[in-house]
Amino acid sequence: MPIYEYVCKECSTKFDTIRSMNEADNPIRCEKCGSFETKRALSICFTHGSEKSTGSHQSGGCGNCGGGSCASCQS
Repeated sequence: MPIYEYVCKECSTKFDTIRSMNEADNPIRCEKCGSFETKRALSICFTHGSEKSTGSHQSGGCGNCGGGSCASCQS
């Protein structure tokens, strides 16, 4: 199951929890103050790797977006 991050609108506490995707946007109680006035936060993931440049893009993108979904590559 995925880990989702939430922010409490009452006390500004940030917390995360493991929930099914079906429950991701359902109300959840703040771990600090107990309020249900919470919202799901935008999670940011950072990855780092070392990839040799071979002259071809294996990511499916055009080089501008790297993901194959921009105006340059028309994908």
